[in-house]
Amino acid sequence: MHTVAIIGRPNVGKSTLFNRLTESRKAIVHDTSGVTRDRLYGMANWNGVDFNVIDTGGFVPHSDNVFETAIREQVDIAIEEASLLVFLVDVTTGMTDLDQVMADKLRKTSKPAILVVNKVDNSTRELEATEFYSLGFEHTYFISSMTGSGTGELLDSLVDTLKNSPEAKFDPLTADMPKFAIIGQPNVGKSSLVNALLGVKRNIVTEIAGTTRDSLHTVYKYFGKEFVLIDTAGLRKKSKVHENLEFYSVIRAIKAVDQADVCLLVLDALEGIEGQDLKILKVVERKRKGIVILVNKWDAVEKDNKTMTAFQESILERVAPFQDIPILFISALEKTRIFKAIETAIEIYKKRSQRITTSVLNEVMLKAIEAVPPPAIKGKYIKIKYVTQLPTATPVFAFFCNLPQYIRDPYKQYLENQLRKNFDFTGVPISLVFRKK
Repeated sequence: MHTVAIIGRPNVGKSTLFNRLTESRKAIVHDTSGVTRDRLYGMANWNGVDFNVIDTGGFVPHSDNVFETAIREQVDIAIEEASLLVFLVDVTTGMTDLDQVMADKLRKTSKPAILVVNKVDNSTRELEATEFYSLGFEHTYFISSMTGSGTGELLDSLVDTLKNSPEAKFDPLTADMPKFAIIGQPNVGKSSLVNALLGVKRNIVTEIAGTTRDSLHTVYKYFGKEFVLIDTAGLRKKSKVHENLEFYSVIRAIKAVDQADVCLLVLDALEGIEGQDLKILKVVERKRKGIVILVNKWDAVEKDNKTMTAFQESILERVAPFQDIPILFISALEKTRIFKAIETAIEIYKKRSQRITTSVLNEVMLKAIEAVPPPAIKGKYIKIKYVTQLPTATPVFAFFCNLPQYIRDPYKQYLENQLRKNFDFTGVPISLVFRKK
């Protein structure tokens, strides 16, 4: 999947544009310059094309301020890593020296860049915005990210550019092989796990968090099975991001999830599951990838007969509502259960592509619907007549009914639980869509 980075100096409206593209309120939108201090990541879709969106902090060149230096590094990395750059400027302040510096920087890169003049919400500002043509960008758009004016045209151009840009490196030799990404925070033992699986010290393993700076692909043969292992740099807690190599890890981990079929999320048994792990899990779930949770360093934990069950329950409680995830307790150091982890990933890979016949699906699901019918809304009764699995790469089930708009989340959760109870989708996110019969 392509990645679009929004760059520009502070306070030009990058976060508002990010919110509009991803239809979210993730970014803090504030009038104070420099409120967005770290990258925000989201997913967008326009005319059937999915892409990642990265919102960078404001760009302030030639500054000794540590915060501004960090933002500058973020922008450099965004230029290096993104498929397309959206350079945002502000019509209300006019063209500044900082805009000129940024434009020079973008002209030196071979990456496609689109110039977007923000806050153009009346005819006077439209006239004032024409001065930005002098920056010499082939594609220039006038928008108001606050009201949404002009963003449709911008998205059309953006998607056209992405469609024509060279795809991510495609290796025909590994095209049909399952791809497993090992993801997680720094220093949980991802590189040690890869080394234990490969039986060679291919990655440098040190006590310093964040040694793996890039994602590495290795074709692996094991008991007649062939697959590709993708080892990533860890995602780091935002408060701990000091070096720019950590910024690499965020985009690289997202790219690794995009490339993978199944993700092996490694946790540290001594730390338990943390907020950052849950965010990684959300990314995997939203991208409909298979998931296995590996609790590493289990050899270092003092145990009794209830330790494993208690640990498992504490993880499942925090990952709700998607709890149908296999959890394995491993030790990369002692090579405990590491091959079981790969066997589980292979099982999940197969489950992602399983198809359930419409007759079996209706027999099972219509009984479950009859047992617990959807609650009536505003005196209207919902009747689900028919269920089928759509011909998609990952499991999607379509429920045909008279009033699809009235089906609420708790009932959707009930239907998903029934699907999981009757058909084995452990470790596989599934989607439910409701259509008018």
